Amino acid sequence: MEPRGEKSGEADGVHVTPQLLKARSGEFSLESILLLKLRGLGLVDLGCLGDCLGLEWLDLSGNALTQLGPLASLRQLAVLNVADNRLTGLEPLAACENLQRLNAAGNLLAGPAQLQCLAGLRGLERLRLRDPLARLSNPLCASPCYWASVRELLPGLKVLDGERVSGRGSDFYQLCRDLDSSLRPGPGTPGPRPAEAQPWVEPSYWEAWPTRSSSILEEACRQFQDTLQECRDLDRQARDSLAQAERVLGPAGAAAASFVF
Repeated sequence: MEPRGEKSGEADGVHVTPQLLKARSGEFSLESILLLKLRGLGLVDLGCLGDCLGLEWLDLSGNALTQLGPLASLRQLAVLNVADNRLTGLEPLAACENLQRLNAAGNLLAGPAQLQCLAGLRGLERLRLRDPLARLSNPLCASPCYWASVRELLPGLKVLDGERVSGRGSDFYQLCRDLDSSLRPGPGTPGPRPAEAQPWVEPSYWEAWPTRSSSILEEACRQFQDTLQECRDLDRQARDSLAQAERVLGPAGAAAASFVF
């Protein structure tokens, strides 16, 4: 999805003010703000945002911004998200010397020339210009040489559009891109017909097997029942013996025994 079209009432959009910044950050001083989330507020002008000189993390995604002028004074800024806006250039970011991560997907960046301002940012390691999951992109991403031109312009990048381009793991991503290119049919050439999907296992694999009888288990159960019956017989005999003894040792039995002694 390309950046959103013109909105009605854009001139009446939200402008950044000291009151807005303090309310969103909870800080009393603009210089004390380190982290700021201004996502989806309908911003059209950054106003006094440049006064937040200590700002390190900033989210401006989902607004209606067309320029980033006030950000030029944010020398401590390390992480910036300006995705889903209406930016045609990123020139003010050339002064953000500590910038390490930038998400500019879903804007109006037309070509590599709009990225030239980022070439002097030695610490910039992660750049996103398109986001397939969010359906966000830029016009320059449609170029066949987009990937190569960005890497040539910004050789210090480690991650581009979520894929590692240098360092550990970059070879795997490159292999995936090569495989994808080799499998993609050329213009005017019909691609090979994909093979029909086949089941991984036989159709009867998931059927329940019938219960198998076990002679050993049956014999064990029979022996258990016999032993249980013997225990019951012994219990009955014990009860009879106790009852007989009680009758003998009762009052009548004691009187009869006295005549003997």
